[in-house]
Amino acid sequence: MAEDVVDHPKHYNVHPSGVECIAIVQEFGFNIGCAIKHLWRAGLKEGMPTEVDLRKAMKYIEFELERIAIKPAGEPVTIEWDAKEKT
Repeated sequence: MAEDVVDHPKHYNVHPSGVECIAIVQEFGFNIGCAIKHLWRAGLKEGMPTEVDLRKAMKYIEFELERIAIKPAGEPVTIEWDAKEKT
């Protein structure tokens, strides 16, 4: 049987949880959903280096940070976080 590349692409269905990516990402807004999608499929999409999906996920997280900070696109968003306190 041929892969259904439109409705159920293989790289969205091979997660060890058995859950299809869309079942999760549709519960989030656009930017967060896209970031999750790229993290979900990182290393699973044939011909796509893991690094590409990880960088795409980071980009969507940056878009969301810009959106919630109500800053013009391209202006850096400063996040204060002490890793020592959070571990």
